[in-house]
Amino acid sequence: MSQLFEVHPDNPQPRLLKQAVGLLTRGGIAAVPTDSSYALVCHLDDKSAADKLRQIRGVDDKHHLTLLCRDLSELANYARVDNRQYRLLKSATPGAYTFILEASKEVPRRVSHPQRKTIGLRVPEHRALQALLELHGAPLLATTLIAPGETEPLNDASEIRERFQHDLAAVLDAGACPSEPTTVIDLTPMDGGGDPLVVRSGRGSLAALGL
Repeated sequence: MSQLFEVHPDNPQPRLLKQAVGLLTRGGIAAVPTDSSYALVCHLDDKSAADKLRQIRGVDDKHHLTLLCRDLSELANYARVDNRQYRLLKSATPGAYTFILEASKEVPRRVSHPQRKTIGLRVPEHRALQALLELHGAPLLATTLIAPGETEPLNDASEIRERFQHDLAAVLDAGACPSEPTTVIDLTPMDGGGDPLVVRSGRGSLAALGL
């Protein structure tokens, strides 16, 4: 049975978040709210946890996983970012965007795309999740919580716990959560002087980025 942590959306209780971090550190998978929808998260350096994350989500190793980062400087440690890419990232973080970039050597090869060596990265704008990331002290490996065979992300903590109680170590409930996934933008074409490629239009505004 997964543990349900009910935290205040603006002032999440550190005691509860520390318990959730402990479960993640021990290899557990958690469902956490973001500024777009719920996501499944696990420890970046835990291979079995990453494999289970993919299994719950129903995706293979060619599906881009995402690193949830505390800020832009942390993001830049896990991706190769040039000046042009950095300016776009700076204008869009924190926010409901996922950016595909070339992974740096800090990213385990088993979690990056097997052919492209890329990884999704984002800085979420959600206080409870930011507090969790701060206590964890490092990025969390994540994927949008869309049940296998479905197309819409889940956003209700009680429903998530009921449906995945035997798969998840924890569910973080911080109140209402949007049910629209992030906007996904591939920034790798910019390496050769090209333009960003919109992979998925979601909650993050494209107009705000001039796209």
